[in-house]
Amino acid sequence: MAVFEQDEAYNVNYRRLEKIALEKGYVLNQDGERLNKVIGLMTRNYREYGSYYCPCKQRHPLDKESDTLCPCIELDKEIDEHGCCTCRVFYKINL
Repeated sequence: MAVFEQDEAYNVNYRRLEKIALEKGYVLNQDGERLNKVIGLMTRNYREYGSYYCPCKQRHPLDKESDTLCPCIELDKEIDEHGCCTCRVFYKINL
């Protein structure tokens, strides 16, 4: 699995996702390798296209008009149904 450099753009995106998780009552994936990959790809999309397009739901080539941004509108439904989002970035807190 690719390991992405955790530069400033990556760290800004990571903190953004942490904030979203906190606000929604979720946690980020504890699998650091998986989380690094998805955040790295999303950060690359931000650098190339100017928005945090979801790497797990995007077309190839990316379509700026219809590809999904993270967090996606299905986030809460996916977590309710599966305990995590499709990308496995956000998880329900198990109490």
